[in-house]
Amino acid sequence: MTDPLILTLAMDEAAFARFDAERRAHFPPALNRIPAHATLFHHLPGEEERGIVETIAALARTESPPEVAVTGLHFTGRGVAYVLDALALAILRGRLAQAFAPWLTAQDRQGFRPHVTIQNKVAPETARALQARLQDAFVPFRFAATGLLLWRYLGGPWEARGRFAFSGTAPA
Repeated sequence: MTDPLILTLAMDEAAFARFDAERRAHFPPALNRIPAHATLFHHLPGEEERGIVETIAALARTESPPEVAVTGLHFTGRGVAYVLDALALAILRGRLAQAFAPWLTAQDRQGFRPHVTIQNKVAPETARALQARLQDAFVPFRFAATGLLLWRYLGGPWEARGRFAFSGTAPA
């Protein structure tokens, strides 16, 4: 059995830098083994990597970079995440879910609620305090999703397996 694959959203440089800096500031350092990310699929079969790569690459070539709205903050119980909203991203994820349907785990079959977790695995009161502090200064913003990133899960750290830029053109 090959280690599973994870598919995440690539973000423009400014958005990634912001989210990753906040993750480094608020995530327990001993547990923060990966960069900031928005997960589209948590567990795809590693032994199907070639077909998964072909599907992702073909779709990315036809997609324009969608704009993603960051609409607020979400308390997760033991952490905090930024809430993302983008209809184009939801449609793209739905198309991939159809292609990957035979392999989807229960978690990946659930409704898609895109987010970027900047804190996790802390005491609930610590997470609530961070959420309140960030919420007081929060101003909604937008960023461009530049493509998709494929990773191999290695029991904690992730190994980069592919970057797929959105290279379609916007409809006229």
